[in-house]
Amino acid sequence: MALETEIKLSLPPRAAGKLAGHPLLAGVPALRQRLLNTYYDTPDLRLQRERVAVRYRRKGRDWLLTVKCAAPAVGGLAQRNEWEVPARPGEFDFSHVDDAKLRALLEELRPQLTPAFTTDFTRSAWIIEPRPGVRIELALDRGHIEAAGRRAPICEVELELLAGDVADLFAAAAALQRDLPLHPEAPSKAERGYRLFADTPLRPFKAQATLLHKRTPPLAAFRAAALGCLAQLQGNEAGVRDSDAPEFIHQARVAIRRLRSALRVWRPLLPKDFAATFDPRWRALAARLGEARNWDVFLGETLPPLADTFPAHPDLPLLRKHAEQRRSVARKAARAALAKGGTYSQLLLDFTAATVALPDGPPKSLKALARRALGKRAARADQLARRIAASAASPGDDAAARHRLRVALKRLRYALEFFAALYPARRLSAYQRTLAALLDTLGRMNDLMVAGDIASATLAGYRGELAQGWLAGRHQFLQGELNAQLTTFLDQSPPWKRG
Repeated sequence: MALETEIKLSLPPRAAGKLAGHPLLAGVPALRQRLLNTYYDTPDLRLQRERVAVRYRRKGRDWLLTVKCAAPAVGGLAQRNEWEVPARPGEFDFSHVDDAKLRALLEELRPQLTPAFTTDFTRSAWIIEPRPGVRIELALDRGHIEAAGRRAPICEVELELLAGDVADLFAAAAALQRDLPLHPEAPSKAERGYRLFADTPLRPFKAQATLLHKRTPPLAAFRAAALGCLAQLQGNEAGVRDSDAPEFIHQARVAIRRLRSALRVWRPLLPKDFAATFDPRWRALAARLGEARNWDVFLGETLPPLADTFPAHPDLPLLRKHAEQRRSVARKAARAALAKGGTYSQLLLDFTAATVALPDGPPKSLKALARRALGKRAARADQLARRIAASAASPGDDAAARHRLRVALKRLRYALEFFAALYPARRLSAYQRTLAALLDTLGRMNDLMVAGDIASATLAGYRGELAQGWLAGRHQFLQGELNAQLTTFLDQSPPWKRG
């Protein structure tokens, strides 16, 4: 068994010809060969579900049988267990797989294996030695994936670590990225092939659970949480660029907010300038996605019930047209923010490199960190909630106070999600439901405030009075919900303090 460590970067075909002239490859001969690969699976795609890839590769006159355990890539970096031996096509001999459980699975499925998809590409490969003791294979692959009569292009750069440290791999990738529009890619060729085979549409990618243990070193826990946030972001970037579905932008923003929350939670343990270096860059990216989300909410959630209430109102078509025009502009800005080969691509690579390079650190108690982080955030949220609850009977509306509470609750919620694996699920569930309900109500109240600003700007003077009146009524209704939810929240005991 070998552990394959590589970084995969997509490259626009128009820029592929420039790679060979990069200073990193000066004086290094290239080996060019065509690689034809056939991936196999069962009719019900059992191997895909098990995250295992079985491939036959034709390399010149030789054939190789490869088995990979396909751990997901994040920020372009993938580390996978790989078994590869010379073999004859169709003879699935898995005796070289030294993982007994995996070999048993492959032997069980062998009679069912059938071709699923192929990849056909030309590889130009260079072996570079950036410094003594470091060897990296740099490969440019150009060709296509074919499955079920459908094709998708391949144009990507792979850097595989042959000797040295992962930091050397990132340094080489960064050197290339300074001169070429390279973007860290998450899906492997196999993952793309399966999507093509099933004709799977783009789907929003939500946050996955951060699997921690009380004995996980705190900085290792940060690495898991941060890379999980990156996976969520990258899982939605194609949808932001290629789809009009609002959920992709929403989930991308959630991923960035969660990542920034992780930076705050672990800041006391991170290197001195780590958060100060990266948080402003993530904040700037989030800001470029925010306006599109506001218009999506207005058009998708606020305007429809308003139009249902006043179907004959002559000014609502004007309001819709204005909002659609503004959303179109905002979506273009969001797509530009996540464009491949620019500042976003550099941020992904820089942050992944810095995060992977973090040491695990001393074996401090992760649960102690969790208690401190959760306690601090809960105290802040409790303080703000009590202020709002106490002023509920007072005249006037304090939107700024609600905003502060909403931010505090989000930070508490994300921190609780990061550390949820440390506590029994049944202990957390009621508290998490209360947090979710409070955030939903505060979010809807914020949406109404944004809608009021839009109506005022679009329907000047008396023309906006009807819309403003309806929005005010909705706000009053939600205020009643908020008051009840605040009482429930303030009556609950934080679950991490028990036991």
